[in-house]
Amino acid sequence: MLRITGGKVYDPANGIDGEVRDLCVSDGKFVQSVEDGRTIDASGMIVFPGGVDVHTHVAGGAINFARAMTPEDHRRTQAFIRSQSRRSGLGGMAPTTFATGYLYAGMGWTTVNEAAVPVLSARHTHEELSDIPIVDKSTLTLMANNEIMLDLMEKGEYERAKHIVAWYIWAAKSYGVKAVNPGGVAAWKWGKDAKQLTSPIEGYTRLTPGDIIGQLARICDEIGLPHPMHLHCNNLGAPGNISTTLDTLQHLEGHRAHIAHSQYHAYGGDDWDEMRSETTQLAEYFNAHPNITTDAGAVLFGDTVTITADGPWQHLLYKLTGRKWGNLDVENETGCGIVPYTYRPSNLVNAIQWSVGLELLLLIDNPWQVFLSTDHPNGGCFWRYPEIIQLLMCADFRQECMKKLPDKIRDRIRLHELTREYSLYEIATSMSAGPARALGLRNKGNLGIGCDADIVIYEEDHDVARMFGHPRYVIKSGEIVIEDGDIRATPEGREYIAKPHYAPETDEFLRPLFEECYTMQFDNYPVEMERIENPDIHDCVQPS
Repeated sequence: MLRITGGKVYDPANGIDGEVRDLCVSDGKFVQSVEDGRTIDASGMIVFPGGVDVHTHVAGGAINFARAMTPEDHRRTQAFIRSQSRRSGLGGMAPTTFATGYLYAGMGWTTVNEAAVPVLSARHTHEELSDIPIVDKSTLTLMANNEIMLDLMEKGEYERAKHIVAWYIWAAKSYGVKAVNPGGVAAWKWGKDAKQLTSPIEGYTRLTPGDIIGQLARICDEIGLPHPMHLHCNNLGAPGNISTTLDTLQHLEGHRAHIAHSQYHAYGGDDWDEMRSETTQLAEYFNAHPNITTDAGAVLFGDTVTITADGPWQHLLYKLTGRKWGNLDVENETGCGIVPYTYRPSNLVNAIQWSVGLELLLLIDNPWQVFLSTDHPNGGCFWRYPEIIQLLMCADFRQECMKKLPDKIRDRIRLHELTREYSLYEIATSMSAGPARALGLRNKGNLGIGCDADIVIYEEDHDVARMFGHPRYVIKSGEIVIEDGDIRATPEGREYIAKPHYAPETDEFLRPLFEECYTMQFDNYPVEMERIENPDIHDCVQPS
C-alpha cells in the first residue's frame, strides 16, 4: 500500500490540472484510501500518470539487425553494469532488452507499443519483450503487404479477408494492425514501389494501395480492435508527399486511424532542393477530424539508425547517403530495411524535418490527437524525449535552437512563427493520457480509481529537460521502481493481446496456402500462449 500526498496532480483523463491532492494505491491499483503502508510526501512536486509510447521499435528481428549493423555505437555508448537491482545491457541508438526497460522507466514511461511485427518472427519478438523489465507492452502485426490478404482483396472477397486478418492477429498474439506503405512492400519484391494510391500494385491487375487502406481500416473497426489501423503512409520521406498523405486520409472514408510518424509525411516541393514544410495543411485536416490520431515522429539532430518495413524507402536512403544498408524479405508478409543515419542541423532537408515534427505538435490544436514520439530509433532515440518536451514548453529555447539552422530555411518552414508553449497539462496528455486512449488501454494514462497505479513524480525545475529526464520517483503497478535516480525494482511487465473472432473454417482455408507459400508448417506458425509472459487478453467485441 502507498499514499502520495501534497503533489500537484496532472491527470487529463479526469480533467485534473495541477490540483494538490492525495493518491492512494493498493494491490497495484488506485483506491479511495489506505490505512497503512508507505507515504511519499510530494509537496512541491509534479505528479503525472506513467508515460505511454504509442509508437516505438524495441524488440524483434529489425532492431537486432540494426544493433548488429552499428557496432561502432556500442563502443562509444555507456552500458548498464550488473548490480543487485539490474542486469547488464547496452544503451545507445538501439538499446538491448534490459537497458530498454531501465531507460524508459528512468524517464517515467511505463507502457510501450512495439509498432511493427511480422507474424513469422512474432515468437522471437515476444521472447524479447518478456526480457524488457518494468514496462507493459503491446505489439502490432504487419498486414498491409500480406499476400494472402492482398489476393483476397484483389478477388473482392472482403469478408474472408476480414477473417484472415483476425486469424493473423491471434496467431501473432498481437494487439492490432500495422499498415506500412500499403502495397509498396509487396511491390518491392519485384523491385518496384507503390507511390500512387489509385494505380494497381505490381503483380496485381486491379488492387491499389487506396483499396488496401480503405478495406484494412474498415476491417480493424469491424473486428473490434481496441486500437485503429496504425498507418505508415505511402511515399514516406519524399518531397511533395503531402498530397499522398491527404489522399490517404480521404481513403479512410470516415473510419478511425492512427497515422504513424506524421513528420515524415508532411513535405512539399518537387525535389530535395525545393523541399518545404506543409504542416499547415496536415494540421488543418487533423483539427477538423477528431477520429484521427497521430504520433509526431519528431527528428532530433545526431546519430541514429533507421529501421522500417518500408524496404523501397530504405534502398532510396542508402542511395542518397552511401551509408551501410541491409534488407530483409519476410516471405509473403512484409520486409525490412536498415540504414544508419546522422541528422545534421546544417543539412537543409534535416533542418526541415526537425522543424516539421515540432510544427505538427504545435499546430494540431488538441493534444489528445498528437503524441510524443521519435519513431524510435528512426528520428532519434526514445531516451531523448525530454529534449522534445523542452522544445514544446519553451518558445525561447526553440528560437535559440533555430539559430543553428541554415538561413535559407525560414521561407520553407513555419516554426519561427509559432509562439505556442505546451502546459504541463498538455504534456501529460500528449505523453500519457492521449496515447493510452488511442491504444484503447483504459487503465493506462489515468490516475482514476481502479486504474493501474503507474505514476511518475518530478521535482519542479526551470530546466525542463532535466526535470523530465530525471524523475524523483517512478511507480509501476504500485511498486516503486525508480527512486532518487536509482533502480529499486525490476518487475515483469504485462503484455496486452487482442483476441478478435474469426470463422472456424479459416484454419482449413489457410492450411493448403501455407503448404504452397510458407517455409514454416501451418501448425508451427501461431505463437503459443505459453510463450507470453503475463498476458492481458482483450476479447474483441464486434460493433453491432
